[in-house]
Amino acid sequence: MLRSLKWIALACMALVGLGVAYYAYRVISFDTETLPGNYGRVRTLLYASDRENQPLIVGLGGSEGGNAWVRNHLKPARDRFLEMGFALLAVAYFGEEGIPKEVDRISIDAVHDAILEAARDPRINQDCIAVIGGSKGAELALLLASHYPDIKAVVGVVPGHAVFPAHTIAMNTPSFAFDGEPLPFVPVPWSAVPSLLKSDLKGAFEKMLMDQAAVDKAAIAVENINGPVLLLSATRDEFWPSTQMSELIVSRLSQKQFPFPVEHVAIEGAHASPQQRLDLVEHFLSVNILAESETGCPR
Repeated sequence: MLRSLKWIALACMALVGLGVAYYAYRVISFDTETLPGNYGRVRTLLYASDRENQPLIVGLGGSEGGNAWVRNHLKPARDRFLEMGFALLAVAYFGEEGIPKEVDRISIDAVHDAILEAARDPRINQDCIAVIGGSKGAELALLLASHYPDIKAVVGVVPGHAVFPAHTIAMNTPSFAFDGEPLPFVPVPWSAVPSLLKSDLKGAFEKMLMDQAAVDKAAIAVENINGPVLLLSATRDEFWPSTQMSELIVSRLSQKQFPFPVEHVAIEGAHASPQQRLDLVEHFLSVNILAESETGCPR
């Protein structure tokens, strides 16, 4: 019996060793120089009424891929925004035919170009553009607004405060790029690999965030955002520490003497729980966009 247990233990150790070796090979052999296929391509769908002067909300999904804002589970939010007088641009930036397969060096300037193209619709108020993103989409929303001053408000739902690795097996490139160049990102240390093998994403992110120098370098320059910011985090987030990262965003904005309103609401619950608080988003957009839309959302 003891001999059998010994051989089972040795076999398990060998399998783990093979798994680590295979992962190391994939990391080393991954092409970090060539931009991914369909780089710079996005797909969009514009929802708008026949009204004139409609403020535009840009909806960005997360790591589920495809176009989250056209799906049934977000239809109540989509319909409510349209009822309020907004137009909604649903954006797919990976995970569909004709656009990048994975979240790997996604072109934020290509996403911005797609927003500007939609804003040229004569029904849209080009001076009133807000972005809302969830999880990975919140990371992208904050990045977009930090680079482009024509975005006048940001809603980040369970956001990250820095650029994190691509969702590839190697995870050795950034999720996002600007002007064809990969952005600085928080790398995955070898100490995070056991957590990843156990599908403990939050544990892996906690290991990644221990590299303070890398985090500082990859932090999103949220102080460059040209308008108010609303953050909704989850107190028991099982994917990444969204409450901690939201607090870091608020702290950075305070330190930089950010001149616009900032609100962070920590929602009790898991990663998906803040999706149930559309009322907070509605109020934020009503105060900061609708109330200003008749005069062009001046800042």
